Amino acid sequence: MRKPGSNPLLPRFAVVDEVVSETKDTFSVNLFPEDGSTFSYRPGQFNMVGVPGLGEAPFSFSSLDTGENTFIHTIRKAGNVVGALAKLKKGAKVHFRGPYGDGWPLDKAQGKNVIVIAGGIGLAPLRPVVRHLIMNRSVFGKVFLLYGARTPADMLYKAELKSWAKDVDVLLSADELNGKGSLEVHQGLVTRLFDQIDISLSDSITFTCGPQIMMRFVAAGLILDGQNARDIYVSLERRMKCGIGHCGHCQIGAQYVCRHGPVFCLPDIERFADTLL
Repeated sequence: MRKPGSNPLLPRFAVVDEVVSETKDTFSVNLFPEDGSTFSYRPGQFNMVGVPGLGEAPFSFSSLDTGENTFIHTIRKAGNVVGALAKLKKGAKVHFRGPYGDGWPLDKAQGKNVIVIAGGIGLAPLRPVVRHLIMNRSVFGKVFLLYGARTPADMLYKAELKSWAKDVDVLLSADELNGKGSLEVHQGLVTRLFDQIDISLSDSITFTCGPQIMMRFVAAGLILDGQNARDIYVSLERRMKCGIGHCGHCQIGAQYVCRHGPVFCLPDIERFADTLL
């Protein structure tokens, strides 16, 4: 949480505590504020993280704020900024701004069945949601996690997926099955797993993140099966530059991803022609 009256464009420094390889092209960087100041955030919000001299990029939080004053971003290797972040060692410094944006409506989900649907790197912004659901398990109905990736080797947080299955229904799919692994993975698109959701969709809420074309078919399938479109929430990260809606780079119709998102209720975003939803 930023101090009242401070400049929202002024970066602070964070120290790298650890860099963890997740897959061949994805890693997690664990950070904490250099000045020791309190930093709080909500699942679904994001930071602008950068390396001095190279620029910055938006990354949603992939950790749950537990009051330990640390935060994690899971990042796919692409571009100069991310390439530099991937090479950092313990003790290195990066600059960050945030937290920005609106998060997942976890309060609205209380008392309901919850369906979490992720594709590829889209599990990263949903990881804190899953952790929150597990930590507050009695507050929610039945919980499903549907996760699809290109191959089982491309799946994030493999050890956690096995652990989460003790508390929620974890269903996995991959476009290609490249050998036998420790996880039970079905071949095909993530929508192939819908027939294993044995709950009424009319009393459920869905959080989904992944490629926009995936989210389009996920939403269409859920609505066809009886879910209200206003109970479907999507997360977008699109061309965000300033984080506060001043530059206009992330504008979609009348919405700014950095200010009004990155989490949107489906009907609030699907009507704009420049999305695939």
